[in-house]
Amino acid sequence: MTLSFTPSRPEDWWKSAVVYQVYVRSFADHDGDGIGDLAGVRSRLPYLRDLGVDALWLTPFYRSPMVDGGYDVADYRDVDPIFGELADFDQMITDAHALGLRIIVDIVPNHTSDAHPWFVAALAGPPGSAERDRYLFRDGRGAGGELPPNDWESIFGGPAWTRVPDGQWYLHLFDPAQPDLNWRHPEVRSEFSDVLRFWLDRGVDGFRIDVAHGMIKADGLPDVGDGVPAGQRQVELLGRARLPYFDQDEVHDIYRAWRPILDSYPGGRMAVAEAWAETPQRLARYVGPDELHQAFNFDFLDATWSADSFRKVVDTALAESAIVGAPTTWVLSNHDKQRHVTRYGDGALGLRRARAAALLMLALPGSAYLYQGEELGLPEVLDLPDELRQDPAFRRTGESRDGCRVPLPWSGDVPPYGFGPAGGAPAWLPAPPTWRARSVAAQTGDPDSTLELYRAALRLRREHAAPAGPGAVTWLDGEPDVLAFSRPAAGTTELVCVVNFGDEPVDVDRYGTPILRSQPAAEPAGLPTDTAGWFIRPVTG
Repeated sequence: MTLSFTPSRPEDWWKSAVVYQVYVRSFADHDGDGIGDLAGVRSRLPYLRDLGVDALWLTPFYRSPMVDGGYDVADYRDVDPIFGELADFDQMITDAHALGLRIIVDIVPNHTSDAHPWFVAALAGPPGSAERDRYLFRDGRGAGGELPPNDWESIFGGPAWTRVPDGQWYLHLFDPAQPDLNWRHPEVRSEFSDVLRFWLDRGVDGFRIDVAHGMIKADGLPDVGDGVPAGQRQVELLGRARLPYFDQDEVHDIYRAWRPILDSYPGGRMAVAEAWAETPQRLARYVGPDELHQAFNFDFLDATWSADSFRKVVDTALAESAIVGAPTTWVLSNHDKQRHVTRYGDGALGLRRARAAALLMLALPGSAYLYQGEELGLPEVLDLPDELRQDPAFRRTGESRDGCRVPLPWSGDVPPYGFGPAGGAPAWLPAPPTWRARSVAAQTGDPDSTLELYRAALRLRREHAAPAGPGAVTWLDGEPDVLAFSRPAAGTTELVCVVNFGDEPVDVDRYGTPILRSQPAAEPAGLPTDTAGWFIRPVTG
């Protein structure tokens, strides 16, 4: 007996969904200008349906100067011309829903673009004006106000403050072109409630909330004052310490106001937080019946390649999800992180481990978020020319996220590999020559390809569904370098996942009937090193 991998209530679809992140700029170019667009996404929806995902998460496509890839929003209610227009969005979401795909869109509430009408008005207004109060303008320190108001540093490097001609400073936790909003201002809160309704009215099924932990800053904007060198504190800025600008308790008031808006729409509208917190317990506070539905589990992405590391992360995530009564999320890559093929060793070794990690992730209860191209086994592109890099962090720190944002290879033997129409402009970032063998066309139909592995895994995941809810796994005894667990599946069966992190093959006869393996069946019997397998067996006891 098999069951559909869907919860008993349609509005709970997100509890077990596989969500595919579309970096719109790099997914598919329909008009031939070298940049992906909404019409390109629409044209590839059948591919995503056939891949077996449940929903798409679209990175920002709003009007923007594109200083930070669209995460600097100038108009939250319109589509930037490089991506199309509102009619393209409406056609895309109509087609997606017709194919059974849901749409999640990015919302960027911590900051706007410096081209947003509010910030333009703030710069035109005098110190102390109502226009400036929507942002965080402050007088400087020092005899003439020549020093920043405090010692806060930008995520992208350097001070988190920029001085304007009249002498005041404004706060930007990211690029100077991304001024932080003042979320204690009632007009800011009202505006974003209206923005949510605007997109919900157009049919979106959910929101991914950018920098969900950063909107409220501590009263008085106190110094960090820890004496930590800038380079070291940069790691803390990414979420491991509760600093005056991250994970303040008052931020939860915002989400308690947003939840009734989401609940007022039919069909199970949801929100997932990109939130970094000091402890798993504090991260769990973002999730609940009166706040958000999910928060990303970045510890899974950060796990090292070992059975012990992954087991600790899984145990912690499942324990915390049980406390709040909601399923956890699993993610291996995204648009801000180096692709996991490269993190796991790059080349053949990295790909082998990435394939095993995919089966581990997709076997776990809860929802999984895939980053575009991971189903093709794409590695990070490390040798992009500096002059083509567009990540604002690169100009300030020398570190770049562009390598995981190279446009997808769809077909053909030469760049841009079907990313855009024949005769169109080159892609905005060049794909390497080795990607001809990694294209969708090259991998389709090859039973040993990474694409066909993902298709098989997603199909079997639906057939051997885990029950909806927080979820749990049972760890199975085995060798120290082997991770093995079971979880309930369809009917009276259970799915067993085994991952071999060791150097020697593992005997798998005791785990049940094999249904999938991350490496080709032509390899030696058992489970070779850096390989995962799925097994089905009847529930006993």
